[in-house]
Amino acid sequence: MDKSVNIFVLNWNGKDLTLDCLNSLKKITYPNTHVIVIDNGSTDGSVDAISNQFYDYEIIELEENLGFSKGNNAGFKLVKRKADYTIFLNNDTIVDANFVEPLINEMEVNSSVKQSAPKIYYADQRDLIWFAGGKISLWNGYIRHIGIRKKDSPLFSKLSEIDYATGCCVCMRTEDFESIGMFDESFFMYGEDVDLSVRFRKQGGQIFFVPESIIWHKVSSSIGTQFSIKKWKRKNIGKMKLITKHIKPYQIPFSLALAMFFSLLELIFSFTISLNKRK
Repeated sequence: MDKSVNIFVLNWNGKDLTLDCLNSLKKITYPNTHVIVIDNGSTDGSVDAISNQFYDYEIIELEENLGFSKGNNAGFKLVKRKADYTIFLNNDTIVDANFVEPLINEMEVNSSVKQSAPKIYYADQRDLIWFAGGKISLWNGYIRHIGIRKKDSPLFSKLSEIDYATGCCVCMRTEDFESIGMFDESFFMYGEDVDLSVRFRKQGGQIFFVPESIIWHKVSSSIGTQFSIKKWKRKNIGKMKLITKHIKPYQIPFSLALAMFFSLLELIFSFTISLNKRK
């Protein structure tokens, strides 16, 4: 019998994006799946729209926006039935019909693999990579998607061990996710996915990029088009939390200073690009 899979989709006032995502999930080929929508206190009519169109999907309504970590953890705890595998999927994605099987197969043949992640393309330029693995160097605050904004090529079509799986789409054994302590709820948004992978790796686990599994992410492929000070602040709060949590205490002051320096350079670059695009 096929292993059971729960797919969690977190929504907060993203009705149209979530409906598109759920429509794509209707077409998946893996038979033993259950889709759960976790609604983070939406006020845009999301719950009614989803329940009217997807009566066979479970909806968990939270009273307020708890953020990514708390929201997903809360939904995971409240789901009616646990499955062998758990997939967390962003609501601003479209999935390939066959995206589930490769993620599970890799963990079925290798017990040391604790997370698997798909190849993720930009939805607005479908041959352009958004995620083909992740690299981390916490001593200087370097956290980067492999292949981001590059054309797809054989280089990004190899099964490989990576440093982290993105929370945009990550697959885990349910028992592994529970035993590691789930998402760290001190992260509201940004950094919680990297933190989870770092914790698995500290325990000897492996994280794998599985290119046979494919999804598309609805973020802009153009540099600078989504520039936001608020987003930059949130990302850097997450980055600083990762540094203080995971590196040796005597390294923290130097690493925080170096990470902030590079983050400020990134801010200046993104702001300049954004201004030029507006001209």
